[in-house]
Amino acid sequence: MPPLSRSGKGQSRPRLANPAPLGLFGFALTTFVISCYNAGLFGVAASDPINVVIVLGIFYGGLAQAAAGILEFLYGDTFAATAFTSYGAFWLSYAALSIPWFGVADGYMTGITSSSRAEYVFSRAIATYLLAWTIFTLIMTVGSARTSIALCFLFCLVTLTFVLLTVGEFGQFLGVHRAAGFVGVLTAVVAWYNALAELLDSQKRPLFTLPLGKLSSSAAVDDESRTLHGSEIQQ
Repeated sequence: MPPLSRSGKGQSRPRLANPAPLGLFGFALTTFVISCYNAGLFGVAASDPINVVIVLGIFYGGLAQAAAGILEFLYGDTFAATAFTSYGAFWLSYAALSIPWFGVADGYMTGITSSSRAEYVFSRAIATYLLAWTIFTLIMTVGSARTSIALCFLFCLVTLTFVLLTVGEFGQFLGVHRAAGFVGVLTAVVAWYNALAELLDSQKRPLFTLPLGKLSSSAAVDDESRTLHGSEIQQ
């Protein structure tokens, strides 16, 4: 049952929940699964079918995370809204790249007679795609510098993961690609930590709390802004 808050007219209305744990959990779980494939953990490999990753990319890493981002827009948290909606779009676009129905890979076969040439062109396109997300993530890492140590560390790991994926794709280095998988697993663990910390912090009487390491007073301002926007939405 959702917690209740009192309106000015004495009526009880449901209080909006903190969407950050949902966004972080969606990012963490999807990142963990695909990173296990990239690293070759638990009996799966990057060359195996990634159907489970596609499903997660659509529903949890994609739609659920994007929904969390939209709610963050309502709360007035620009950074979280940008991060969740953007990475939700990343997972949706990644799923579209992997689904034959969208015809993305087949489109590179048009007008190219050599299959090896088509594979090369498609590989370069994927590498450029990853490079663009690397640049975006680096920008977001700069933006996270005044949030918390835990969140900033998370974005540093996400940046490193994208850098390794980009280098591995451009050079077709299997070792670098696998290293990206191991870093991605660590990234997922840190994202889970942030998600659990946010989840516990949103409870009135949590069993325990996890430190995030606030870096500046801006975090307190963001919390106040979230509360004010939440109150306005409920009215």
